[in-house]
Amino acid sequence: MARSGLLDRHIAFLEALRSAGLPVSLAENLDAIDALQSLNWGARSMVRDAYAATLVKRQSQRPTFDTLFDLYFPGLVGGGVAAAWPEEPEEQVRDGADALRGFREELLAALGEGDDAELQRLAVEAVGRFGAMPGRGPGLSSWSAYTALQRVSPDDLVEQLVAALVAQGRVEEEATRVAGRRIGAFTRVVEGDARRRIAEEKGPDHVADVAVRPTIDRLDFTAARKADLEEMRRSLYPLSRRLATRLAKEKRAAARRGALDFRRTVRASISTGGVPLTTHHRPRRPHRTELVVLCDVSGSVANFAQFTLLLVFALRDQFHKVRAFTFVDHVHEVTHHFKPGADVADVMADLAASTSHAALWGRTNYGRAFAKFVEEADDALGPKTSLLILGDARSNYSDLNVPVLKDIADRCRHTYWLNPEHPRHWNTGDSAAGPYGEVVPMVECRNLTQLGEFVHDVV
Repeated sequence: MARSGLLDRHIAFLEALRSAGLPVSLAENLDAIDALQSLNWGARSMVRDAYAATLVKRQSQRPTFDTLFDLYFPGLVGGGVAAAWPEEPEEQVRDGADALRGFREELLAALGEGDDAELQRLAVEAVGRFGAMPGRGPGLSSWSAYTALQRVSPDDLVEQLVAALVAQGRVEEEATRVAGRRIGAFTRVVEGDARRRIAEEKGPDHVADVAVRPTIDRLDFTAARKADLEEMRRSLYPLSRRLATRLAKEKRAAARRGALDFRRTVRASISTGGVPLTTHHRPRRPHRTELVVLCDVSGSVANFAQFTLLLVFALRDQFHKVRAFTFVDHVHEVTHHFKPGADVADVMADLAASTSHAALWGRTNYGRAFAKFVEEADDALGPKTSLLILGDARSNYSDLNVPVLKDIADRCRHTYWLNPEHPRHWNTGDSAAGPYGEVVPMVECRNLTQLGEFVHDVV
């Protein structure tokens, strides 16, 4: 690559990082250039590490960085060394059941051995043989990781892979975890190779704009996958501690001292001729905040519901008491799932099963849910309560029951509404964000960055 071409690629790479949410400054740009001038560009892993050391600030940004690095500085071109397979007729390679069966046998063997190099080769081969989009002529190919994975179906190999791992001496539970991890890693390599091939045809900028997921702190909760939720959980604990601290804050004067003790103040004023130069105050009782979370788990916010339940899990140790309720049109208390010492994976699995059933058979009705909440959980509301409502405020044109929401808010110390939709969608269609937002402060909360801003600004 010519020097000017390399500089252009470097600048485009940095712009793509910024667009994906990595804050790359001019100083860090210059640091990267200084580091790269001292390296052998033939050692790709060393170049990757130098870029990462100078540009990546948090571990959560690393997956996005790696994806973009592979787009702008690919490890191979075209089919690479794996392109040796097309000695067979093209129709047989692409469509033959025997070829597909043989490939799956190779894949199962590599997954069983955990051979990363072989899995990398097979991922490239899978995209080249089974991932070409239909109806494209020579030189006009486009690639689809989805098509390749649908044909290869690595998920269908789980049972066989678990059996192979058990035969190697692993217990079944461990074998199941290892199998899921290895198949997930193979799937990600297939997706990466499809992106690389498309970038060769349409340019890396095109793929960076439309196919690269943002960093975990800027990823929309509604677009999060199971693996993303686990990473989000690690970021939630520091935010939950900050939120608990801020919701427990009193007004400044009240934080310093309690209510005026009139009798002691008058008695002390006798020594100054009845002039109360010094006031005395009663000892302030420490405030113990109780948190109540009311979460919409309807289909329209299913992924956001998973995130909010993770938030409850993170908050449970930060408050004197935490109570959690889910609803579609009826309210269900799920506090009992969040017992001390409970495993987060088990809790999320149980809740996912119960909330998916409710979302399947229910029709979102916020007004009815608020009324039921007051009827069935009246004891959850009080002057020590901080209430968080989480949902998109889309109520299927039903009665909004705004007075009931106002009564709920009036009875609580703090009430906030976190909405996963962009504000431009509020008050469109069946959205009741406007009427509800006049009663309860409604905050856009689509990702971890916005949640952090809410925690920073609250109270």
